[in-house]
Amino acid sequence: MGTRDTDWEGVRLHVVTGKGGTGKTTVAGALALALASGGKKVLLMEVEGRQGIAQLFDVPPLPYAERKIAVAPTSLAEHPGDVFALVADPESALIEYLEMFYSMKLAGAALTRLGVFDFATTIAPGLRDVLLTGKAAEAVRRKGGGGRAYDAVVMDAPPTGRIGRFLNVSTEISGLAKVGPIRGHADTVQNVIRSPQTVVHFVTLLEEMPVQETLDGIAELRALGGIRAGAIMINMTRSLPLPASQLQAAADGQLDPDLIAVGLKAAGLDDSGQLAAELAAELAGQAKTTLGQQEQRDRLAEAGQPCYDLPWISDGMDLAGLYRLAAALRTQGAA
Repeated sequence: MGTRDTDWEGVRLHVVTGKGGTGKTTVAGALALALASGGKKVLLMEVEGRQGIAQLFDVPPLPYAERKIAVAPTSLAEHPGDVFALVADPESALIEYLEMFYSMKLAGAALTRLGVFDFATTIAPGLRDVLLTGKAAEAVRRKGGGGRAYDAVVMDAPPTGRIGRFLNVSTEISGLAKVGPIRGHADTVQNVIRSPQTVVHFVTLLEEMPVQETLDGIAELRALGGIRAGAIMINMTRSLPLPASQLQAAADGQLDPDLIAVGLKAAGLDDSGQLAAELAAELAGQAKTTLGQQEQRDRLAEAGQPCYDLPWISDGMDLAGLYRLAAALRTQGAA
């Protein structure tokens, strides 16, 4: 029996969520690159209308159309893969839906101009979400022919606090339609979301609030039933390379500045003692942060999901940084 090289064999829809400020869009982009390596085609989909993908990949603003934005990392033994992007908005998805099933493209555009769509989504917010998730489900189910078939779809989804409601479209749409084509569409979408083909990944930092929101989000999905939690992706990690005993001593302020001064002098730095004291104080602060992060890491481990570490990119995020994150995800089994 062969050994799996990915934790997500058989998964085709990767939903990426996270508390605001954790780097959710960046991680979604890196995951798309990682999944596309080896000659695969991956669709990276945005649903919040912020043009975050365009900014991340340094391309012009993206339309409601699938556009190639990047070539995936590859080795000499692999074929290059492709990452395509789509900025999905509910109005365009509604027009496409009406055209696809009812040949009513012009009517859909007219309804949008008249504000009917805004009225409908105000009284039934679930309609907006079912249209957006429906586009992802359609890309997953696509077999080619009428459109490009993808090996995987990565959705840059809403923040963790809204992810359960966003994905639980069958329940959310029940107030709008209990039978008929809209209900049937919602059920089709839900069949994809609640299948083994779909997982929801959580992006977090090793800080109390995003960790708690991640744990709450995983618990919410488990309570809903059928929506599968994926990995916990710990973003912007930095390590302090000290043995545990020295780390605790540093956090407790027990490092001897005189010994640090001796080390500075041995390195050829003339120190009056002030630099050594400042370094000891800085090290104490970093050691406390590291110990606190370890506590948060232990909390995350209790959730029982695979955890991936993504390194801090100190010189700012660009395409080179994205490729570094993608390589880290591949090495740890995410793709």
